[in-house]
Amino acid sequence: MSAEESAVLKVVGLGVSAKDRKGRLTEIVSDISFSIAPGKVTALIGESGSGKTTISLACLGFARAGCVIDAGEVWLGDINVLGLSNTQRRAMRGKDIAYIAQSAAAAFNSALTLNHQVTEAAVLHGTMTQPQANEKAIQLYRELDLPNPESIGDRYPHQVSGGQLQRLMAAMAMICDPKLLILDEPTTALDVTTQIEVLRSFKKLIKNKNTSAIYVSHDLAVVAQIADEVLVLKNGRTVEHGVIDDIISRPRQLYTAELIDAAHVMPEQLPPQRSPLVADDNTRVPPLLAVKSVTAGYGRSHQFLALHDVSLEAYNSRTIGVIGESGSGKTTLGRVISGLMGVKTGSISLGGQPLDHAIHLRDRDQLRNIQFAFQMADVALNPRHRIGKILGRPLAFYFDLPQERIDSRVRELLDLVELPAHYVRRYPRELSGGEKQRVNLARALAADPQLIICDEITSALDTVVAKSILSLLRGLQDRIGVSYLFISHDISTIIEMADTIAVMCDGKVVEYGSTTEVMTPPHHTYTEQLLNSVPAMRTDWLDTLDTTI
Repeated sequence: MSAEESAVLKVVGLGVSAKDRKGRLTEIVSDISFSIAPGKVTALIGESGSGKTTISLACLGFARAGCVIDAGEVWLGDINVLGLSNTQRRAMRGKDIAYIAQSAAAAFNSALTLNHQVTEAAVLHGTMTQPQANEKAIQLYRELDLPNPESIGDRYPHQVSGGQLQRLMAAMAMICDPKLLILDEPTTALDVTTQIEVLRSFKKLIKNKNTSAIYVSHDLAVVAQIADEVLVLKNGRTVEHGVIDDIISRPRQLYTAELIDAAHVMPEQLPPQRSPLVADDNTRVPPLLAVKSVTAGYGRSHQFLALHDVSLEAYNSRTIGVIGESGSGKTTLGRVISGLMGVKTGSISLGGQPLDHAIHLRDRDQLRNIQFAFQMADVALNPRHRIGKILGRPLAFYFDLPQERIDSRVRELLDLVELPAHYVRRYPRELSGGEKQRVNLARALAADPQLIICDEITSALDTVVAKSILSLLRGLQDRIGVSYLFISHDISTIIEMADTIAVMCDGKVVEYGSTTEVMTPPHHTYTEQLLNSVPAMRTDWLDTLDTTI
């Protein structure tokens, strides 16, 4: 029997189209074909909008609202998935094909225990009794290296970490021993050290269960650690298809080479170090922002401390990078600096002037000079307002400009972030993820700030779009002299952006200095751990990685 005949999944000529109100079809995925052998992983890779998730959902026989699967065949063994009725497909999902979504936090019901949700599919499909499902769940928790496997299922979703929740979602998907597992960007939202743990767990589970899998991602460095074959996609079409070693070593298409170039890997050498700014009298320019011995936390009297004696400085026209795992205190530091959160002890000054700890006590210029660019532009932009109004509001608030001048300045801001002027009439839903993040930056720039706090602004973007946003940020800094406090969990991105780096762990700055100083050995042990957790563009990296990381 040939590999094609024994394939767990065979997709032939798949097409998906969007249907408008008049019934007209617009092709969004066209002529997609691939097959997956037992125990093998095929990765679907490409930038946002390339059709990765649309194809993976079509393998479940599912199309999003407004879309139709209008061509091709999807075979799970000898079953034509697209030929099944809705009732038959529902019986298949979770049992024969399981799906692991990008956001575990959104996938779990916060009101139910973890074990209730992990075992639910097995009990509903009638493949196990509740006691049998409970026993199987504990076995999966062990295989996924979860702590306290006998009792972790009694917790609620908010009582475990993001990485643990992602692995619990894998347990939920595997409870019925499906033939096919679909993993849709399962590590994108995780910090690098947690990503390693989750990747290891997924790879071990797929191998032990001999499960076939589709792995959806935009990062070839991550895909290289788990995939056997890769389908490179762009605009809903196949650009390149082959085994992973050939794809990353000998790409045949320019677009594949662009994905390799944009992957989150450590640079071969550090970028040139910019010299400190010097005044006319040849003395070093004082810092724009000075954070001195700040301790802060949550609760009325800061009883739950998140920052411990943190000190750092940011300079005009320069970038300070703040790096650390989830829970290290990065975002809390940004909130404290912006005034969104108070401090217990310590001081913050901007331009030599002390800032009040409470945002409502800061004057309008102090508010204007520190702006916050949030991680999720989807959430940060009001979906009911057009882009022109979103960008116009800070102009009216801070500068009290007439409408004619506001309209002119909005067009200038769009040009500044490399978006066309006619976007003023669009709503956020009509923009791509990268375009929304550009609007997010334009809104921060509208206040003409001295400092922009960029909180994980590229973590939710695909690698190609993230690279363009980083290039935009550098260009803006050169052009208008704005300073950035750049928060990230990806040390390769921090190295690319920052002049100075503060490494945070458990609310403390454990290493601080210029990028060259921090990245030159010897490193603090935690910095070393972060550096060692960045995937390399080779297929054996995860297997040869020190298991202590």
